[in-house]
Amino acid sequence: MFLLETERLTITEFTPDMAQAVHENSLDEDTRRFVPDEVFETVEDAAETIDFLMSQYGGCNGPLVYPVLLKDGTDIGYVQAVPLDDDTWEAGFHIGARYTKRGYATEALKAFLPVIMKLIGIAKIAGVCLAENIASKKVMEKCGFVPEYQGIGDYQGEQREICRYCFEYK
Repeated sequence: MFLLETERLTITEFTPDMAQAVHENSLDEDTRRFVPDEVFETVEDAAETIDFLMSQYGGCNGPLVYPVLLKDGTDIGYVQAVPLDDDTWEAGFHIGARYTKRGYATEALKAFLPVIMKLIGIAKIAGVCLAENIASKKVMEKCGFVPEYQGIGDYQGEQREICRYCFEYK
């Protein structure tokens, strides 16, 4: 079982009973704007995705997505490592709008990166976001990601202005 704890957070594996919270956390405007493929319009959609993500645990092929919980068990978002087509990996994160601007994304990602990178056996991981997503850029920079590229690139099947970062675990 995957389990990480920080001062304020627990990062663990999904369970089926998390579908309601995943659904609710996905409905904010920032998710619709920046990662529309991670919006779950129904609890059933969230449950189906959770079932798939749970099936990936125990392997190293990914995607490897883990919920971020407050110490009281409240599900506030997730962190993830996702394989890309070029044999590299991308880190990702999302914190529901009700819980943003408190440093949770930075705290979760800082704890997650060294553990997940060791688990999948990589020394570098990418971070990609839309150029206009100031909050994600700030989180990545606080976590030690280094900017590599800003310009037009593929983002969820569309050509958009993106920022690509790289984190190297030493």
